[in-house]
Amino acid sequence: MQKIVDKTALEALISEAEIYQEGIYTTDSWAVLQETLTAAKEVVANENATEAEVEEAINNLQEAIQNLVLRADKTRLQEAYDMVNGLDKSLYTEGSVANLVEPMANAKAVLEDPNATQEAVDNAYEALIRAYLDLRLIPNKDLLQELINKANSLNAANYSAKSWSVVAEALDEAKAVLNDPEATQAEVDNAKEVLTKAMAGLEANNSVKAGDKTASVA
Repeated sequence: MQKIVDKTALEALISEAEIYQEGIYTTDSWAVLQETLTAAKEVVANENATEAEVEEAINNLQEAIQNLVLRADKTRLQEAYDMVNGLDKSLYTEGSVANLVEPMANAKAVLEDPNATQEAVDNAYEALIRAYLDLRLIPNKDLLQELINKANSLNAANYSAKSWSVVAEALDEAKAVLNDPEATQAEVDNAKEVLTKAMAGLEANNSVKAGDKTASVA
């Protein structure tokens, strides 16, 4: 007469495994659990199952339960992605917008990956936020351009070499900022301030003939 194998522990483990809900676990880990669970039920249904088969089914099912992986919380990443995606990129410098391309693509891939780990989600979020914080608004350069135009209209011969050299240096810097597509508003404002002070400090060249005209500096 064949020895009756005790399947109580396996049946209890099967009941426990059936409590878990699919939606909160990754696709891969859930699939392994379901495959192992099906195999365990077959052992229970098998009247001729051996003690070794029952023990193996218990071990496999326990391992599948332990290896269940929770789906990552993508709430923050989704919110950040939607926010950046909705920005008016024309307001920001070309270079800083270009720096968004890679982290946005990575964030999209992670959001679409049902098996993405929480670590991958967190890393994608941090990279995207860093790129977002590095965005630079395109500065208003109108006043700087006007000031440069005024400086260009001046005749160097009408001023002392020393005072004009200060203006020339400030003018070069102002032009560099004006032509820099990545210049910040702070850099634009600073260049304007420096050039304004330099022009205000211009000293007349005493050797200039009385008939010479000197452009006024606003």
